[in-house]
Amino acid sequence: MRLSELLEYDSIVVQCHDNPDADAIASGYGVYTYLKSHGKDARFIYGGRFRIQKSNLVLMVTELEIPIEHVETLDVPELLVTVDCQYGEGNVTKFAAGAVAVIDHHQVSGTLPALSEVRSNLGACSTVVRELLRLEGMDINGDKGLATALYYGLLTDTNNFTEISHPLDKDLRDDAVFDRSLIVRLRNANLSLRELEIAGAALMNYHYHEDYHFAVAMAEPCDPNILGMISDLMLEVDTVDTCLVYSVLPFGVKISVRSCVKEVKASELAEFITEGIGSGGGHLEKAGGFIQMELLEKQFIGMGETRGEASGNAGGNAQTDGSERIRGFLLERMENYYDGIQIIYAKDYSIDISGMTMYHKKKIPLGYVEAQQVFPTGTRVCIRTLEGDLDVRISEDLYIMIGIRGEVYPNDRAKFERSYDRLDVPYSFSGEYAPVVKDVMEGKNVSLIPYAKTCISSGEVHIYAMELDHSVKVFTAWDEEKYMLGKAGDYLAVRMDDLHDIYIIEKSIFHKTYEKTCVGETQ
Repeated sequence: MRLSELLEYDSIVVQCHDNPDADAIASGYGVYTYLKSHGKDARFIYGGRFRIQKSNLVLMVTELEIPIEHVETLDVPELLVTVDCQYGEGNVTKFAAGAVAVIDHHQVSGTLPALSEVRSNLGACSTVVRELLRLEGMDINGDKGLATALYYGLLTDTNNFTEISHPLDKDLRDDAVFDRSLIVRLRNANLSLRELEIAGAALMNYHYHEDYHFAVAMAEPCDPNILGMISDLMLEVDTVDTCLVYSVLPFGVKISVRSCVKEVKASELAEFITEGIGSGGGHLEKAGGFIQMELLEKQFIGMGETRGEASGNAGGNAQTDGSERIRGFLLERMENYYDGIQIIYAKDYSIDISGMTMYHKKKIPLGYVEAQQVFPTGTRVCIRTLEGDLDVRISEDLYIMIGIRGEVYPNDRAKFERSYDRLDVPYSFSGEYAPVVKDVMEGKNVSLIPYAKTCISSGEVHIYAMELDHSVKVFTAWDEEKYMLGKAGDYLAVRMDDLHDIYIIEKSIFHKTYEKTCVGETQ
């Protein structure tokens, strides 16, 4: 959906959920601002029993002069746009409207109207709205108040940016020109005395795993930033390498994850814990997520428990029993993450190729960039991709490869010359997010696509590969600080001409990119 499609209507109401948070207020304000800039008769509202009371939200609305209204009834508008929520959900008052549109970043819970833009892979609805505004040619930095609101919405909904994974979220974080003094005031209006008590109680009651050096603690329901603060304090304990702090809510479980060792990415651990029952992600060291109670209950029921036992509503000590089941489940997931994971440090690893099959790349067009044509030699850059950020230093021999799905990986000149033939045709990119390079020192973003040229596998270099039946972490020879994760079904691969060039190939990419080498083909 494009925001310009909403301009067909004159009487428009923008609505966020009944207990607005900073992201809901910011994203709703962004849509409202766009509509008003086009002369529309627009209102920005929320329903429910309670008015906004949290000190940081009151300060945000007041200082940025956001015209959000609390309403109990509503005259039927031509168009109702729900933002940071979906029409008909339990957390948003259902008002009648001539037509309905939805802008959100949560998982789709029901049938969406024709006018909808739901980006569940983004960390905040503020990012969705920023992208919609950008597509209409509206730069949020032209309105410092709007830029500040969207920046703060993303900050709070991703737990101080610790749960960011998508490049568009990172772009909003890095590019917004915001009111720094106001953001400082908003950040320092978060913690109440009650929340201080919650943090203290959580830190007094924890479980510590001596073999895997992780800690798990439960906190009473609180703001997600409080969970992050508890996690940060817990990680400062000398024997704790990773930790999980969680809070049980009526509709799910909010989690905060931390790691201080390179062998565990917090973002990956959060994804593992929530897999199949919610969503999680973030940074290498800080991450978080949410588990849907309905899906968690199904897990318990699948283990032979009744729905009452699973949800803690069966009477007696059911609530306590339900909390214990959730605690036990999370401890089990933490243990399962560590059990059976193989770690390979490629630079020093002697790989056994006897059980591996030989493959070569299919002759499909790929992209390549000679890095020194983009930045001067010696420049420290961050390559932003769908798979995460890659930190490298530009050298004369560095080539940046762009795969069939937009995946990016480094190569050196010698290996490139042995492996690929250059093609004299323009490079065409069709992935979801075009790779971007950020100059670490100057903070300047440069797209790789204008510099990309086309190449094709020469067929001269082969690899050994095997399908994985367990999880493997590979610290490659070209990046000894960040590992590549391979799950069951993915492939562990090594170049035939360099047995220390070990890496992971995701299963959906492998068969599109590689094919078996016939006997005698390499002779």
